[in-house]
Amino acid sequence: MTCIGVILAGGLARRMGGGDKPLVDIDGRPILQHVIDRLTPQCASLAINANGDPARFSAFGLKVVADSVEDFAGPLAGVLAGMDFAADSGASDVLSAPGDTPFLPADLLSRLQAAQQGAGARIAVAASNGRTHHAVALWPVALREELRRALVEEGERKVSAFIGRFENVVVEWPAQPYDPFFNVNRPEDVNCALAIAKARRRG
Repeated sequence: MTCIGVILAGGLARRMGGGDKPLVDIDGRPILQHVIDRLTPQCASLAINANGDPARFSAFGLKVVADSVEDFAGPLAGVLAGMDFAADSGASDVLSAPGDTPFLPADLLSRLQAAQQGAGARIAVAASNGRTHHAVALWPVALREELRRALVEEGERKVSAFIGRFENVVVEWPAQPYDPFFNVNRPEDVNCALAIAKARRRG
């Protein structure tokens, strides 16, 4: 089973005042670099899902795949872009994660794969602190045409609703000493992320 990671960086970042959240600096590195560093050991390769000029991500050395669905259709469109890229690469699965989650667990893929196989599920989804993180999930590339139809023909935009169409399993991670799915949504979250990053460096 070959898995490609897709980092969802196509959001509009309204709560941050616009711009590219993944390029915000946390402890000397862009958030996106933190995400890349967490996912690189786990996936066969990575791609960044983003719209607009891909040159702004050139420093990261990864393929940038844009949405094929127009009008900023949300994370599901990013998952579809990742599936299309994975299919072209001959991969069987896609691991999706937002580009504003700098502390993803090192066992993210292995635990999702184990749960998916153990439960006989199509999709495995991460959770922590009583919350399901639908954009952090393991998806079979075989679902891509169903996802395309849902997006284009049905106007589906809710990640949770699409996942709910299939057998799925939720995998819980502990939220202590920090939530591994903490995401930087607002300007005040930057300081929280910096505190977590410094605590991690101290061990």
